Amino acid sequence: MSRKAKNILFIMFDQLRYDYLGCAGHPTLETPHLDALAAKGVRFSHCYVQSPICGASRMSFYTGRYVHSHGAAWNNFPLKVGEVTLGDHLRARGMDSWLIGKTHMSVDHEGMDRLGISRDGIIGARVAECGFDVFLRDDGLWGEGPKGFYDKKRSPYNEYLKGQGYEAENPWQHNANAGVDEDGNVASGWFMRHADKAANIREEDSETPWLTSQAMEFIKTQDAKGAGPWMCHLSYIKPHWPYIVPAPYHDMYGANQVLPVVRSEAELQDTHPVYEQFMQNEIGQTFSKPGVREKVIPAYMGLIKQADDQMGRLFKWLEETGHMNDTMIVVTSDHGDYLGDHWLGEKDLFHDPSVRVPLIVYDPSEQAEATRGTVCDALVESIDLAATFVDLAGGDVPDHVLEGRSLLPYLYGQTPDKWREFAVSEYDYSATPEAAALDLDPKQARLFMLANKEWKFVFADGDFRPLLFDLKNDPDELNDLGADPDYAEVVGMFMDRLSEWARRPSQRTTVSSEYLEGKRTGSSSSVGIFIGVYDERDLPSEVVEKTITYK
Repeated sequence: MSRKAKNILFIMFDQLRYDYLGCAGHPTLETPHLDALAAKGVRFSHCYVQSPICGASRMSFYTGRYVHSHGAAWNNFPLKVGEVTLGDHLRARGMDSWLIGKTHMSVDHEGMDRLGISRDGIIGARVAECGFDVFLRDDGLWGEGPKGFYDKKRSPYNEYLKGQGYEAENPWQHNANAGVDEDGNVASGWFMRHADKAANIREEDSETPWLTSQAMEFIKTQDAKGAGPWMCHLSYIKPHWPYIVPAPYHDMYGANQVLPVVRSEAELQDTHPVYEQFMQNEIGQTFSKPGVREKVIPAYMGLIKQADDQMGRLFKWLEETGHMNDTMIVVTSDHGDYLGDHWLGEKDLFHDPSVRVPLIVYDPSEQAEATRGTVCDALVESIDLAATFVDLAGGDVPDHVLEGRSLLPYLYGQTPDKWREFAVSEYDYSATPEAAALDLDPKQARLFMLANKEWKFVFADGDFRPLLFDLKNDPDELNDLGADPDYAEVVGMFMDRLSEWARRPSQRTTVSSEYLEGKRTGSSSSVGIFIGVYDERDLPSEVVEKTITYK
C-alpha cells in the first residue's frame, strides 16, 4: 500500500537560530533526532521569516501573508478579524486545525464587537484563536510585576505545575524559569547572571517535555475518536528566554563550546542610525559585556539539546503508533536570536542570526522518496508553509489570498517553473524606545529587507539611507555598503524590486486572478446590459429580444 501524508504536525520553536542544529553545521551542539528527521526529509537552508519580531512573524506563518498585508506588525497588534487563516483554508478542504502551545496572537476585540461575533460560539472562538481549535494554548510568558501579570489569560502550565505539587503562586516564574542560589533564595532566570544554574523543577515537568506530552495526548485523542485528517500546530515556548534550563541540561555545555562572536569594531564606526539605536538598547549593551555570552549561551544550547531529546521521544512514539507513515512533520522557528552577534541581543534586525530560521520538512509520501536527506538552497519564506499545507490538503492554492508558494514540488524532486528572486522581511518598530529616540512618526518607523543569495538590502523609512551587505564576499554581514556610492546601482536595483513588491494587489483577496480573467471574455449583453452599442440591429436577435419586445 502506498504511503501518503494525511496529517500534518507543524512544530515551531521560539527563538531558535538556524545554525544551532547539528545538521546545519554547529560544531559542538549535537541534535541527533532533528538530524535524523532531516535525513528522512528535506532541509531548506535559506528560509527567512517575514518579520524578526515574534507576533508579526507568527501572524505571517498563520495567514500565509506578508506583514504588509495582514497588518499585525508587532507583538500584541491584533490580527484583523477578517484575515483568513491557515485553519480556515484547511477546514474548507476537510482538515481540522488544532493548536498546542503558543501563538502570540492578539484578538481584534473591536472588530469582533463591530460584527457581533460572540466569543462563546465556535466561529468566535476560532477567530479569537487565530483560526485554530485549541487543545491547549499557553504563550509561556507569565512574568509578574507590581502591575500584575504580563499575560492576563489563564496559564494551563501554571495549573499543571500546581497539580504536580509546586507550591509557588507562579511556578512558571519561580520554578520553571528560576534556579536556587547558594543561600536557598530564588535565582530568577530573568537575570542572565543565573543562566548557569539548574532550573528549580523536575526536568520532566519543564515546558518542553510538558508540551511534548500534550501533543502525544492530542494524537491519542484523535485516534480514539477516529478523527482526521488533522493539522496539529505544536508550538514550543523554548529556547526563548528566560535563559535557564533544568538539570542535566544546565551544565551539559561550557564556555569553551560557545562559538566565537560574529561582530567587528568596524560595525561601531559610521553606524546606520537605526542599527545604532538597537545596539544601544539594554539587551544589546548587556550581550556586549565580557562574560555574558559565555554565561548565557551554554544554557541556550542546553534548551536546544532538551528540545532535541524531546523530538526523539516524540518521533519514537510516532513510529510506534504508525503516524510516521501518515504524517508530514515540519520543524521550524519563528525567528532567531543574536546572542551578542553584531553587538545585538534578541532579534530586532535582519542579520541572518535573527531572520534566517531552520526548516526541515519530512513527507512520508512515496513521491518524496527521491529527495530524502537532501538540502534545498532555494529562497524560501515562512509564508510558503501555509501554501504547502493547503496544497497537501487538496485543491488549488488560492494565490490571491496566500502570498507564499507550495514547497511540495521541491519535496517531490521537481523544480518550479519560476521561483522568487528575493525574500522579504519587515519590521515595524514604531512602538519601541528606539523609534522614540530617533524622533520618528509611527508611520515612518519601518524597515524592509530584501535578500537573495548575493545581497541583503534593508530600506529604512524616515529619510535614512539603506543598508547593504555583499553576502558572497561578506557572509557574516559585517561591512555595510549602503552608503558607498560604488554600490548605488545595486541599491537602485533593490529599490525597484521593493517598489514592485509593494505594488502587488495584496488586498484584492475576494476575487481570484482566474475569476478576473474570466470576466474579460464574458459579455454583459448576455444579461441585458448594452454599453456603447449604437444600433440594436448589429447584435444577434436572441440577445436583444427581451430588450425590444415584451409580453
